[in-house]
Amino acid sequence: MTIANQIIVTVSGVDKVGIVAEVTTVMAKYDVNIEDIKQTLMQGHFVMFMLCNIANSQYSFKDIKEALTSTGQKLGMEIWVQKKEIVDNMHKI
Repeated sequence: MTIANQIIVTVSGVDKVGIVAEVTTVMAKYDVNIEDIKQTLMQGHFVMFMLCNIANSQYSFKDIKEALTSTGQKLGMEIWVQKKEIVDNMHKI
């Protein structure tokens, strides 16, 4: 498994029922595997971080990012999708 196939997905916004269900449903549709997940609730603000793998997806990174970003807009949440390789390199500088 290479780091080039790993993405980091961050979800943030006001807590409500169904956030995890909506986001993970999109991931399943796009064959994105969740390798690690952390979430917390801080004074009504929901935050979730996921390390995912897109190696087995027939969709491009761009397609997956657009689908998740669109889901965030639908939910009234912020969803950021980044390649792990880029995030790791940013933290080396």
